[in-house]
Amino acid sequence: MRLILMNNSSYPRVGDRPQEQRLRRTRTKKDEGRVSERQLREAENMTITEVAREQIAAGMEIVTDGMVRWHDPLSHLAGQLENVRLGGLRRYFDSNFLYREPVVEGVPRWVKPVLGEDLEHARNNSTRPVKGILPGPYTTARCSRDNDQGLESIGDLTMAFAEAFANEVEVMAEAGAKIIQIDEPAILSHPDDIGLFREAMGILAAKKGEAQLSLTTYFGDAAKLYGDFQDMPVEILGFDFTYSEDLISNIEMVGSSKVLALGLVDGRNTTMEDLEDVFRSFDRILPRVSVDHCYLTPSCGLEFLPRDRARRKLELMTTLRFRYSKAGGR
Repeated sequence: MRLILMNNSSYPRVGDRPQEQRLRRTRTKKDEGRVSERQLREAENMTITEVAREQIAAGMEIVTDGMVRWHDPLSHLAGQLENVRLGGLRRYFDSNFLYREPVVEGVPRWVKPVLGEDLEHARNNSTRPVKGILPGPYTTARCSRDNDQGLESIGDLTMAFAEAFANEVEVMAEAGAKIIQIDEPAILSHPDDIGLFREAMGILAAKKGEAQLSLTTYFGDAAKLYGDFQDMPVEILGFDFTYSEDLISNIEMVGSSKVLALGLVDGRNTTMEDLEDVFRSFDRILPRVSVDHCYLTPSCGLEFLPRDRARRKLELMTTLRFRYSKAGGR
């Protein structure tokens, strides 16, 4: 069994060194009208390059653009759809992050590519493959406010977002993304919607081309839906193991015919993991996976951590993989 090192999604945009605060200073100047949109874009591009290279230096074999341009996990894409405007701030699950609430005032429709440019810039400045990131249509629907009388249920809204977001899947696949991650934490709190959820995932899967889809959940217990996730039209399942005492037992019992992305390194806690604890999880999970590789990832995006700690978490993953392999774990 090969373990491949992969960042989950976000990466801290700001660090302690002066050059790592470039983007913060530029955004402040933009808000004050002292720099142009083009200058802000240049600062964002420099930061995307910087964080991609930092992930590689820490040992990651698959990196992300760090979600540098995203102000929050939802509004970056939803806010650029037709018939959606951004409302007030809301708390993103049980994190300390806030997001701008998408307010739906008609059927959400895709107008133009949003995420492809970021992916392409990161790919052009990375020596390793770059994973695409996409907010899931079900989570976006659950986190939106529907002011449109024509969308009468969460199902209608989910399917409308799925149709819109499928265009972004197609754009990222055509831009060369080998893996496209769909972030769907909300389904963990609404297991009865699993049929609707599967239908929405099918719409995205139909546009993925040669890319692999990774269904990724976090901020909740995935154990109760683990068997259902095995039937999803995706190639990779990504899990946050910090929320569930039963998830590993479920994997031991059911096994996996899909590649797993193992979020065994806590992306929200500055404390470093005990290597032996992670090795014991490997020993329980990996023999039950029927494919030839899995990914080791943080449990969620790393934007919750100071930049030096985020880097140390990735370096810890490199150490974990090296020592596990050296001990005969491969």
